Amino acid sequence: MMNHEMFAGMGFLWMLVVGLIFVIPAWRICQRIGYPGPLGLLILVPFANIVLFYFIAFGPWKKA
Repeated sequence: MMNHEMFAGMGFLWMLVVGLIFVIPAWRICQRIGYPGPLGLLILVPFANIVLFYFIAFGPWKKA
């Protein structure tokens, strides 16, 4: 039978993988439209990710 520590480790690994799946594209999108890449980390913060998407969609894009 599996113990809770093993499940906790798998949960952390799963969160890390899913986080990278979302952070890497958001980082690259921010860079391509002329904003700093670390701005893409906001994708991990609840409600800030919605603000980020609206900022990207409706905000001014800098010339790359």
